[in-house]
Amino acid sequence: MSITNIAFDVRRDDLRQTRMATGVIDEAAEVAAGRAVLAIDRFALTANNITYAAFGDQMSYWAFFPAGDGYGRIPVWGFADVVASGVEGLAVGERIYGYFPMASHLVVEPVKLSPKRFVDGAAHRRELPPVYNSYDRVSADPGDARARENAQMILKPLVMTSFLIADFLDDNGFFGARQVLVSSASSKTSLGLGFCLGRLGANGIRSVGLTSPGNRAFVESVGYFDAVATYDAIASLDPAVPTAYVDMAGSADILTKVHQHFGDNLVHSCRVGGTHWEGLAGRMDLPGARPKFFFAPAQIQKRHGDWGPGGLEQRFSGAWEALTGSVGTWLEVREGQGASAVETAYRDTLEGRVPPHAGLVLSLHP
Repeated sequence: MSITNIAFDVRRDDLRQTRMATGVIDEAAEVAAGRAVLAIDRFALTANNITYAAFGDQMSYWAFFPAGDGYGRIPVWGFADVVASGVEGLAVGERIYGYFPMASHLVVEPVKLSPKRFVDGAAHRRELPPVYNSYDRVSADPGDARARENAQMILKPLVMTSFLIADFLDDNGFFGARQVLVSSASSKTSLGLGFCLGRLGANGIRSVGLTSPGNRAFVESVGYFDAVATYDAIASLDPAVPTAYVDMAGSADILTKVHQHFGDNLVHSCRVGGTHWEGLAGRMDLPGARPKFFFAPAQIQKRHGDWGPGGLEQRFSGAWEALTGSVGTWLEVREGQGASAVETAYRDTLEGRVPPHAGLVLSLHP
């Protein structure tokens, strides 16, 4: 039996150029080779996925799901069901959560199978960060009921990044900063960071969200940041306060303004996202701390060593449970099915037309 796979591809050097690609999966051959075929049921699309594309070559995001011909498949987080399996202990019908391409199916080579998860051991993924190659077996985790899948897809990977950034800053004494400035404050990763910084409030660190005038009211209404400022008001911030900057926007213009305003009092400059993907900052000679990319897998590896097996997961679980108790007041899930819906959602996300309170959940199955 053959399975038709539909994939949404993006031109690696022009994110506005896309195509729908189709291919055939030989189910019997994959099973005979000890692989499994997953039908990707639903996935979330956020500004974070645009960051994956914007830094696709630089951070190897394109390497997870190669497409060829100058195209790439943007990684997304979602849920899938096993529809064919040649792996002992992995049954057809199992529900899986993890890192997928924007596609209808994915063939994986499950290794390190445990009751809770497995790793895709495909050759092209072996040198890539392990955190992205691990897949959760949902049936082994009763806490991940279908009623909670939307929030998990939309927010959990982003909030994990938020948690790790806050932990990284805390682990380094905030580099001597007394406040943390976060751009793209309306993005879900930034909101998560504001929430996680708030949980570290005993350190006396003030969080300030930077956003556009149009999104200011929304960010203020969510209430995760201690203060909110617009990009055109950067000059009104006190330049004498030792400040750490978390750059979710990636904008060269905003980065320059922040560095020039705070000068030597900008004690740490952490590059994370690329929501302003068309004006991405390159290497620049700026006053203050030199901008450095934050690499979440490195902090994960460090904390696994510091805290031992399950230590990071336990600490993150507390933050995640606390956050999910509040998202119902501001998060609106919007669902779409089929190629046309995915195309529209991608273009709206790319061009910044998705309102910050909306969370997109999509499927390439009609």
